[in-house]
Amino acid sequence: MNWSRALIVILLAPVFLWGGNALAQGEDGSLTRLLFVFDASNSMNATWQSDRKITIATKLLNKAILEVDEKPNVELGLRVYGHQVRIEPGKQDCDDTRLEVSFRPGNGALIKRTLSNISPKGTTPIARSLEKAAGDFPECSDCRNIIILITDGIEACDGDPCAVSRALQKKGIILKPFVIGVGLEDEFKDTFNCVGNYYDATDEETFKNIIDIVITQALNNTTAQVNLLDDFGRPLESNVTVNLFNQDSEVLEYGFVHTLNHKGNPDTLSLDPIITYSMEVHTIPNIVKNDIEIIPGKHNIIAADAGQGDLEVKISGRMGDDIPVILRRKGSLETAHVQPTNTIERVLTDIYDLEILTLPRTHIKDVDVSQDKTTTVNIAEPGALNLSLSSPGYGSIALVNGSNLEWVANLDNSEQNQQFMLQPGDYKITYRSKNSKAVIYTIDRAFTIKSGSSTNLKL
Repeated sequence: MNWSRALIVILLAPVFLWGGNALAQGEDGSLTRLLFVFDASNSMNATWQSDRKITIATKLLNKAILEVDEKPNVELGLRVYGHQVRIEPGKQDCDDTRLEVSFRPGNGALIKRTLSNISPKGTTPIARSLEKAAGDFPECSDCRNIIILITDGIEACDGDPCAVSRALQKKGIILKPFVIGVGLEDEFKDTFNCVGNYYDATDEETFKNIIDIVITQALNNTTAQVNLLDDFGRPLESNVTVNLFNQDSEVLEYGFVHTLNHKGNPDTLSLDPIITYSMEVHTIPNIVKNDIEIIPGKHNIIAADAGQGDLEVKISGRMGDDIPVILRRKGSLETAHVQPTNTIERVLTDIYDLEILTLPRTHIKDVDVSQDKTTTVNIAEPGALNLSLSSPGYGSIALVNGSNLEWVANLDNSEQNQQFMLQPGDYKITYRSKNSKAVIYTIDRAFTIKSGSSTNLKL
């Protein structure tokens, strides 16, 4: 390996984030477990800044560990790789990775002593170590499990850290790394885009600051609010379900009914800042927002355009209830919503096309729903056709539209008495009994349907 292409990677990954709603560390008494995966490969003997890489990394890590070890509801563990089998020309041990210190309270001093006895000698099996690290956490139903990987080299074995990342995410393991490059050539920086966020550590102080940032984000959540904006840019829309997902794993992290607090402002949430979120707002139709990054240490605003008005499709009379109305955005074939007639639904402001499942179907185009206004669409009440046949048979009903006939419905060939709820208009029925075996026995009969009235027809 060309060690001039060295880098330091800090990989932060909550593994199996249990319990749904994210709370600040310690807020709910849950346990946070940090597993440090430490590079002790031969390249860590190289000089960097004021000393050897292994010396600088150990010193800065020890300081961070002792500070973290004093915090309540935190346990630490240590996995090391590249420290058991010396690398030789043409020969390397890609299984050289081991859990050296398992999780327990007050582990900081033990980890410090273990690191002091580590001697760099082997290769850099990053992917293999991540796979093993995912299994280092004992089963726990209420734990926040985090991996922090520190290494100075790119993958030296046949493993693929990106593929490992994707595989862990499919299992519900969250992998959000911070990549800190030291002297990494530009052409190799893109190598880690699939693994995480890249930072350029130019000196020891930068390395120390980034460790502090990672530890802070690992142990603390930050605040945010979701602003559902009306058409005037005001965060006044509310009372809808909002789901925040881990965008990488697609796991639901936080679900709630949006609320305006007693001051009329969107209520405050506590979110894990190491996760990239996607948001679904269950308006009609849904709002989806991706690539939501939470900045730690500040109050975050997550905004979405969610202006809404009310839509009512009204049919008067006892025969007009519960007819499905298909709602589509103008110019779209996708169904945005289906609501029954004679109900009021709050929907996003937009221009819609409606398809009402009357017989025949009624199409209303360019229905404009405006902010905080009720748009009412009135449809004529249907009438009833009571059909009595001499015997069951075949046939259909068509709407007479000038010289054209529009098919409406087929007859039920197993029933003698049938009823159809039809929109007002002129119709024609075409019928032949099952017992009749010639075309000449076909019967055509015209009839008219009036709103709210019944028409009796015998054939």
